[in-house]
Amino acid sequence: MTTQQEQQDEQGIMTELRGAPPIVLAPTVSGGTGERPPEPDEVWRLDGGTAWVYRAPGHQGLQAPVIMSDGFNSGPTSPEFLWAGLEFGRFRLLSGLRQAGKDVVLLGYDERSASILDNARTAREAIFRAVASRLGSEPLAVGGFSMGGLVTRYALAKMEHDGIDHQTSVYWSFDSPHRGAWIPLALQAFAHYVRNLDPRFSDQINSPAARQLLRWHLAEWDAAPGVAPERTAFLAELERVGRWPRRPRLLGLANGVGSGAGNGIQPGQVALEGKGLNILGTSLNTQPAGDDQLVAKLRVLLNGSREVSTSGLPAIDGAPGGTLEGFGILADRLNQLSAWAGLKVAAPIRSHCFVPSVSAVSVRDFDTEDDLYTIVDDIDPSYGDLDDFVLARENQLHAQVSEELGQWLLDRLG
Repeated sequence: MTTQQEQQDEQGIMTELRGAPPIVLAPTVSGGTGERPPEPDEVWRLDGGTAWVYRAPGHQGLQAPVIMSDGFNSGPTSPEFLWAGLEFGRFRLLSGLRQAGKDVVLLGYDERSASILDNARTAREAIFRAVASRLGSEPLAVGGFSMGGLVTRYALAKMEHDGIDHQTSVYWSFDSPHRGAWIPLALQAFAHYVRNLDPRFSDQINSPAARQLLRWHLAEWDAAPGVAPERTAFLAELERVGRWPRRPRLLGLANGVGSGAGNGIQPGQVALEGKGLNILGTSLNTQPAGDDQLVAKLRVLLNGSREVSTSGLPAIDGAPGGTLEGFGILADRLNQLSAWAGLKVAAPIRSHCFVPSVSAVSVRDFDTEDDLYTIVDDIDPSYGDLDDFVLARENQLHAQVSEELGQWLLDRLG
């Protein structure tokens, strides 16, 4: 039985949690230069989103459009955030494109966790707008980062299916989860377990886009992992419209390696551990292979102690691919709360594989470790779905524009 003081403490913590920044499992901007993006030359208000147009030097209108779609997150796209990630990190991709005579069209969405099909309608409108306002007849290049690659892939494929000329010669995707993405089941279970304290983390995991993207999804902390119905429906719709656009040249970039080398994260290890009084006993583990494997012990405030086990999944957290600091993001958010909340945690392992290399270049599903650790470097690009692809020399942060990947894309778009 809980005491009145314990209930008051829990209510106070709930209020503080909901007043704190939400836990959002999405990449952070790798910038930090203090620079500000320029004002766009045009702003297109679209149904369900916005496009910001930055013309090449000397262009009086749109002449050579490169549409670059934002990816998964919660809430609306910030053009400053998007620009910073593409320009103020390790490689100045936007400057390179504009100096090469390309007009950059940054495509954002009112809700980045909305259905891929909904945001694809916004992407389609942006393509129509670019074609209609373009001076001359230079074809478009259309693609996106992370989920943005799936949004634009579907938009182009559906336009072809519907007999619409999208006038696009190149489609590209940057670390897009063509065969699915991965969030550790321990993190998904924790999100749902603390829903009564702060529902925002759980809402993100259960958002339409997350259900469509994740290869294995948990709808509740104690649910069996599986393919969400929304993902099944999305894949069926992709199949209906031909799976891929056929007119453009299809390019893919992966933040993971093609050598088959993992990122060094071992399976079955404690990644996040409760240290504060109100979370002591909680531990989130990296995903182990095998049957009846413990992935999480959950104890937060008055929610009661729970354990989560899984069976039959590969040890995916350490696989080759673009990484996400999922455990680290959660730890940082909890540790930002005041000391009296008692939610202090340690995160000995901050990262995990998010988009496996085989998914980003669409050569294999990743239901087994043999699939996950495929040596993609030995595969001819024509074997898979893409016409050409490139992988990183080391496993990198998901959607990070490194010099090697940025230059590869610039050479083919610019």
